[in-house]
Amino acid sequence: MNLEQAHSVYFIGIGGIGMSALARFFVAKGLTVGGYDKTKTEITDALVDLGVSIHFEDDIKHIDATFLDVNTTQIIYTPAIPKSHSELNYFNANGFHVMKRSQVLGEITRQTFCLAVAGTHGKTTTTSILGHLLNACDVKVTAFLGGISENYNTNLILNGTEVSVVEADEFDRSFLTLSPDFACITSMDADHLDIYGDASELVKSFEDFSKKIKPNGKLFVKNGLPIKGITYGIEDDSDYSVENIKIVNGSYEFDVKTPTTLLENFKFNLPGRHNLSNALIALAMSVEYGLPQPQLAKALASYKGVKRRFTYQIKTDDLVYIDDYAHHPEEINAVHQAVREMYPDQKVLAVFQPHLFSRTRDFIDEFAKSLSNFDEILLLDIYPAREQPIEGVTSQWLLDKIENKNKKLVQKTELVNVIKNSDAPIILTIGAGDIGEEVKHIKKALSHAS
Repeated sequence: MNLEQAHSVYFIGIGGIGMSALARFFVAKGLTVGGYDKTKTEITDALVDLGVSIHFEDDIKHIDATFLDVNTTQIIYTPAIPKSHSELNYFNANGFHVMKRSQVLGEITRQTFCLAVAGTHGKTTTTSILGHLLNACDVKVTAFLGGISENYNTNLILNGTEVSVVEADEFDRSFLTLSPDFACITSMDADHLDIYGDASELVKSFEDFSKKIKPNGKLFVKNGLPIKGITYGIEDDSDYSVENIKIVNGSYEFDVKTPTTLLENFKFNLPGRHNLSNALIALAMSVEYGLPQPQLAKALASYKGVKRRFTYQIKTDDLVYIDDYAHHPEEINAVHQAVREMYPDQKVLAVFQPHLFSRTRDFIDEFAKSLSNFDEILLLDIYPAREQPIEGVTSQWLLDKIENKNKKLVQKTELVNVIKNSDAPIILTIGAGDIGEEVKHIKKALSHAS
């Protein structure tokens, strides 16, 4: 059976950000969709509202009979699911057509004109800007986002099926299943060393990805990366470069130098040079696709961001509370740069929840250095995600390495009170774990307090 023949689709790990976008896609195509996830979240609630049947206990008896017909059901799973998962093992043992999420995306990219965004940081923001630009210019596009777009309040932009925009995820080497027409690489910092072993293997994987581009396709690379392609950068000698940058009322205003001309008068509302770089590559790919400057400028100015990517929760004259998904030292540095650029000379409190024992171990010194830049630091315990604890790898170990007297290890239960007792006017929560679930409690407490 292939995807075209499926009547129903069953997802194992349906609440994941990438999985839920695919689930929405198949709902929109009129298929019957259901799935399992470990925990109930806002994402699973939203899918249930669309008519998707979801349960939260790993047991065949909870699966609707619709999904137990081997001839009509497509099974899709995420690599984050453990090998011991009884539902996944049942489907594998009983001859069902079982695919990884990345393989399904690969099929979709083969059937469309595909623009893929790769890189160890910036994928989700860049993909959502690119999807928004194409959609606003009325391209018949489907964009699968790794986060919830503030413009659309969903992780799927659906305006037709001629063009696809996807994140090319290096985790588990899953981006090697894609067949893009245009692709970009935003960064190649060491990450996912639990998968790759060392940084050179990661670089090799990006080189392999660059060979997946369709004939006559185009590769765009951040200036300075060791892979050949159309380059982009900020105020440098790249093929596409941001020029004449001004900050006006907390927004960037700038021009774009292309290989042939200067495109003027762009406005972009997200803070941080890293976000400006993400906007540039989305513009470069859109220009190469053939979209005109006036429409692109209007579309970019209306872009609002992605939830948990430098998201303002509170923004008043006395208090600013920003939430961000940063979970790698380079991402924390980018958030720090953005905060200092927007709020020079203000005291900044950063609350960080490390994500994965292996990542904390692999980058312990880099994490300590990037966190030391903030004026006050609160650390939560490590969020394990898919891992078992590693002996000696704890938040206390990280705390001891941070060179700053204003630091403290806190439990989630006491977090709100500790934040309320700080005199910092700028507060940040950062991390990729369940710290995102704490945001609404912190926002409510700070709103009452102010």
